[in-house]
Amino acid sequence: MHQHTPETFPTPYSVVEPGPDQRWSTWTSVTKGQRGPEPRPDWVVVADAALDTELGVLKTGKEADVHLVERAVPGDPEQSALLAAKRYRRRENRQFHRDAAYTEGRRSRRTRDQRAVEDRRSAWGRTVAATQWADAEFSALCQLWDAGAPVPYPVQVDGTELLMEFVGGRADDGSYEAAPRLARERPGPEALADWFDQLRRAMGVLARLGWAHGDLSPYNILVDPSDGGRLVIIDLPQVVDVVANPFGADLLHRDCRNVCDWFAARGLPVDTDELFADVLAQAW
Repeated sequence: MHQHTPETFPTPYSVVEPGPDQRWSTWTSVTKGQRGPEPRPDWVVVADAALDTELGVLKTGKEADVHLVERAVPGDPEQSALLAAKRYRRRENRQFHRDAAYTEGRRSRRTRDQRAVEDRRSAWGRTVAATQWADAEFSALCQLWDAGAPVPYPVQVDGTELLMEFVGGRADDGSYEAAPRLARERPGPEALADWFDQLRRAMGVLARLGWAHGDLSPYNILVDPSDGGRLVIIDLPQVVDVVANPFGADLLHRDCRNVCDWFAARGLPVDTDELFADVLAQAW
């Protein structure tokens, strides 16, 4: 994902029925397997009467756009939550062309869907491919959340739309502000060392699941302002099996190099190969 300046979004208003930028909550329309892991955080809104209100675009990217959505029961301030809605584009509308390296070894559970993906000329194949990326990210987030990794809580997945926890806070004017990316930050020595330690531990959680992020960089690591500068890793549709994927070790090494280069450039003495060896050892 490219770097974007955080945008602010107006505080939502109460409504009694769906308006032009609203819909009924899609929570009840998805199956149990498409909902986030239990126990769910208290802020997750599951009421049938809830409405989803579009508040603006958080980020545009190569394969998906992320929108800010409020899910709330009108008139009930106790049942209101902000969500990041990641909506994957169909293949013909995407600019992400590295699928093969990341999906090596992946297979669809449904033979018909696998054949459709392989036939990229068909409309069904393009739709299934986009859905698989949303499903892959949702599955990864669920497993990482259960393992204690610093990732957004995955609320649900529905087709090509993934709803997850919004990581951000309130601006001085009362509007909502997305969390800044690590790439924008200029921390002091103490914060720099703490963040690297957080990141090392987070990469270890992925490794113990047998995974590498596959595209880790300061642009897909958020600094949560509402939680004392906690790092949150995002953009996980391309997680790779470090052992089964023939590119797995190379992608893990690239992850290590990307983050170490950023920390080293800001004065923290870190070594790519040392981090790589530490993380890789946890994947075996």
